[in-house]
Amino acid sequence: MYLDAQIFLDFRLKGIKVSKVIVAHNALMSTPAVSCVIRKYKTNGGIILTASHNPGGPDADFGIKFNTENGGPAPENVTDKIFERTRNINQYKICPDLKVDLSKIGQSVYTVDGREFTVQIIDSVSDYVEYMKEIFDFPSLKNYLSSGKQVLMDSMNGVMGPYVKRVICEELGAPETSVVNCTPLEDFGGKHPDPNLTYAADLVAEMAKGQHDFGAAFDGDGDRNMILGKNAFFVTPSDSLAVLAHYLECIPYFKKTGVKGYARSMPTSGAVDRVAKTKNQKCYEVPTGWKFFGNLMDAGCLSLCGEESFGTGSDHIREKDGLWAILAWLSVLANQNCSVEQCVKNHWQTYGRNFYTRYDYENCETGQANKMMDHLNAYVGDESNIGKEYSAKDKTYKVAKADNFSYTDPVDNSVSKNQGIRLIFEDGSRIIFRLSGTGSSGATIRMYVEGYENDPAKYEMDPQVVLRPLIDIALMVSKLSELTGRDSPTVIT
Repeated sequence: MYLDAQIFLDFRLKGIKVSKVIVAHNALMSTPAVSCVIRKYKTNGGIILTASHNPGGPDADFGIKFNTENGGPAPENVTDKIFERTRNINQYKICPDLKVDLSKIGQSVYTVDGREFTVQIIDSVSDYVEYMKEIFDFPSLKNYLSSGKQVLMDSMNGVMGPYVKRVICEELGAPETSVVNCTPLEDFGGKHPDPNLTYAADLVAEMAKGQHDFGAAFDGDGDRNMILGKNAFFVTPSDSLAVLAHYLECIPYFKKTGVKGYARSMPTSGAVDRVAKTKNQKCYEVPTGWKFFGNLMDAGCLSLCGEESFGTGSDHIREKDGLWAILAWLSVLANQNCSVEQCVKNHWQTYGRNFYTRYDYENCETGQANKMMDHLNAYVGDESNIGKEYSAKDKTYKVAKADNFSYTDPVDNSVSKNQGIRLIFEDGSRIIFRLSGTGSSGATIRMYVEGYENDPAKYEMDPQVVLRPLIDIALMVSKLSELTGRDSPTVIT
C-alpha cells in the first residue's frame, strides 16, 4: 500500500494488550492530521503505515512510524527501547476473523480473547479542519480569495486531496478548478509525490502562465509543501520559514499564544536566524528530524520551525504540516496585500539574502556513498584543514570550522551525533553533506550550499550563479564524482 494508513492505540488494559483502535475513514489520513487526532482524542500513541519512511515491504517502498502521545515522532529514547523489545519477541497474537468496514464512520465493540475491543472510525478531515479554524481567520482568508485572487493547489494524488478540497473550495470558496490531483491513488497516478521543482513540474508549468497568484504542492502524506508565486516564482523552504517568522503574529493563534522561539534543522539556511536576532527571539539549530522540534515545543521553547526539505510547522501539533503552511502564507499575503514575489523581495531588502541550494544525488550505490562520507569524516577530523583557503571563480573562502554535527538536546540532554558533515567558512558560508535516511532505493546524497549577500544589486541573481564557487569547492573537497561516479544531481532545489 502506498498511501498512509493510520491506526491509533489506546493502552487501557494492563500489559501490552490493546483495548481500542481509532482508524481514519477508509484508513487514509495525512500525517499532520495524525498528530492532530492523537492530541484531540488523547490516545497513547499512533502507528503510521506510510511510504514516506523506508525501507520496508517487498519493494522497500513501505515503512512504519510510531508517534507518541504528544502527537510527534517517537524520540530516540523511545525507539531505542522499542528496538530492544523486538529482540525478545517470541510470539504475537492476531484476530483473523475481525471484519471492520472502514468506509462507515462510527464505533463498534467486539469481544476478543474474552476482552472487549473497540474499533472507532472517524472523519479525520473534519477533525483537522475544525482545528485549523481555531488557528486561522477563515472569514478573512475567504474574503482575500474572493477579491479575485487565483490559487492552484496540487495534491499529487496523495492523501491531501480531501483536506485541500474541503479547506480551499468548501470553506474558503475557491472554485473547484483551484485544486488538482485530489483523488488519493495507490500509485499516485504515476506521479512522484515530492513537492519540488522537478517532480511538481506540471504545477510549475501552469504557474508560469501567469494566470494564478499563488500555487502550492504537497507530498504523498501531506506534511511537506512547496510555495510558488505568479509566473512560477519559487520560494525556497528556507525563505518560506523566515518570511513566516517575520509575520507570524498576523495569525490569530500566535496573537493569543505569543511567539516563543524559532528553530530550523541544521542544513536549513540561516535566514530565520536573522529574523530571530532582529525580534530578540531564540533560534535553535537541531538535527534533521521533527522529533527534535517536538521536544522543544513540549518544553514551551518553540512556536515555529522548519526544514529545508519543504517541511514547515508550528506548535499547534507535533508534525510538519503542509496545509497549515499554505494557510499561514495566505494569511501573510492577506495581511500585507502584496504578491508572493513582492513579499519575499521585501524580506530580502530587510534582512539580506541567504542564497541557498540543495543537490540530491538519488539512488547512489550504497558502498560508494559510504566511501565518500568516510572521506569527508576523515577531512573534518584533520585539524590541519582549519584555516585552509580554497579559491574558485575569483573568490576565496577560508575554513573556520569543520565537523560532523552533534546536538545536545537542551530539554533532556540527550546527544545525537554524526548528523551531517559541515564546512563553515569565515564569511558564514556553509557546505553540508548528509546521507538521506528515507530514500526508497539505494542511497541519496544531499549536498547543501549556502552563502549570504547584503548587496541589493545581487538579490535577484540566480542562486546557481552566486553559489557556483562554493559548489565547485564542495565537489572538489568531497570527491563526489570520483567516489560515486555521479557527474550531476538528480534534483536541484
